[in-house]
Amino acid sequence: MNGGDVATEAPAPPLEWKFSQVFGERAAGEEVQEVDIISAIEFDKTGDHLATGDRGGRVVLFERTDTKEHAGSRRELERMDYPVTRHPEFRYKTEFQSHEPEFDYLKSLEIEEKINKIRWCHMPNGALFLLSTNDKTIKFWKVEEKKVKKISNLNIDPSRAIANGSMPSSSVSSSQKKYLANGCYTDGSSDCLSNDFSFPPGGLPALHLPVVSSSESSVAAKCRRVYAHAHDYHINSISNNCDGETFISADDLRINLWNLQISNQSFNIVDVKPANMEDLTEVITSAEFHPTHCNMLAYSSSKGSIRLVDLRQSALCDSHSKLFEEKEAPGSRSFFTEIIASISDIKFAKAGRYILSRDYMTLKLWDINMDSGPVSTFQVHEYLRPKLCDLYENDSIFDKFECCLSGDGLRVATGSYSNLFRVFGCAAGNTEATTLEASKNPMRQVQTPSRPSRSLSSSITRVVRRGAESPAVDANGNSFDFTTKLLHLAWHPSENSIACAAANSLYMYYA
Repeated sequence: MNGGDVATEAPAPPLEWKFSQVFGERAAGEEVQEVDIISAIEFDKTGDHLATGDRGGRVVLFERTDTKEHAGSRRELERMDYPVTRHPEFRYKTEFQSHEPEFDYLKSLEIEEKINKIRWCHMPNGALFLLSTNDKTIKFWKVEEKKVKKISNLNIDPSRAIANGSMPSSSVSSSQKKYLANGCYTDGSSDCLSNDFSFPPGGLPALHLPVVSSSESSVAAKCRRVYAHAHDYHINSISNNCDGETFISADDLRINLWNLQISNQSFNIVDVKPANMEDLTEVITSAEFHPTHCNMLAYSSSKGSIRLVDLRQSALCDSHSKLFEEKEAPGSRSFFTEIIASISDIKFAKAGRYILSRDYMTLKLWDINMDSGPVSTFQVHEYLRPKLCDLYENDSIFDKFECCLSGDGLRVATGSYSNLFRVFGCAAGNTEATTLEASKNPMRQVQTPSRPSRSLSSSITRVVRRGAESPAVDANGNSFDFTTKLLHLAWHPSENSIACAAANSLYMYYA
């Protein structure tokens, strides 16, 4: 692959994934609190920072440590005989409350604090900037390390500070006390210099000025702007523009364009709301800016189509530049056809030529220069097709799985049920299709073919249940736990490293 595009060279061998770290691991039988379940994951462009959001409205930041610990000149690294392939390690950096539960009194509607999406912004001065959104409100955060200043090099012993005239704490304010002309209080309190104060042995010349020193640093998060009251429906996507100045936010029927510096005004660029809501046939499910062309964006719909939009054509982009959809095979239509065709997530490849989309059953890779159909289709969990009726009854069929691409564009990944996720090779001739489990032993699951046969379920090993009441069991005795689903995952922008969320736990793997 060249700069994130599909490769023509010989396919790379399958990767062997290894466990790296886990944050928030729960013990066997431990009940997970609803507010602790992770709902968003995002690496920054450098891959040195990772952000997660949860259903409790919190954003947790992690920073990479293995690159900092081994930073130095090339000669120093060679002297240390430091290997080229590093083991990626992250540590907890900070967390902050991004959103609080709200109530819309006009619509009598509760607004959850759950973080739907997180996007990193351009970082010009060393501070971290990111956008986070719940169903209605987007916030722009600045996170930076601040030095804690302390006064040192005092003339007196700090332990004797109160006796020698410092201000002790008191529940009575100084404004309520009567004081004399020389500054002391009439009640004889020690808020003035006491009689036992003595000059240092060297006299006045030995006195020196205290010094303000900063030895420690603390991480502080500050909300710089709030972008609110622009969406009537739930926000499902936010995406930064490569110009570093604008971003889009999308709900079911509209896409708005914002300037990062202006929070009280946005421009509606896509509006699919019909004059009569009874005529509504599809909604917007995801939207993403092109990674290198600031005038292009793509959005997906519940009918399984992707529209490419050029902002140079008109101010209101109701007419698309290109439409990507797969023609329905004759005789294959059923009650579930439209439901499973709905696209839950789209991502551009790094160079912007390819778009990866995830519907309920498959991953599809699209070439923006070819709108006749996807260039590749990957079956994620075809063995669930006979169980669509059960999935519909328990609402699992409406689960929204995310997808991601590797930085070199050679592989794609997405999640499934029973805390499984799948990695596929998308280069020409590559048949890699690996099934992994979000646990400390990710390769416990055997590899499954990308186009499974009817007997595929027999090749899936039994998964250990965690808190499942009644998982589905097929004829071969294999369990599929629909209550443990891996919806959110992210691929490191430059290395083969994946972060994925299993309930409240963040698992990280490398290859």
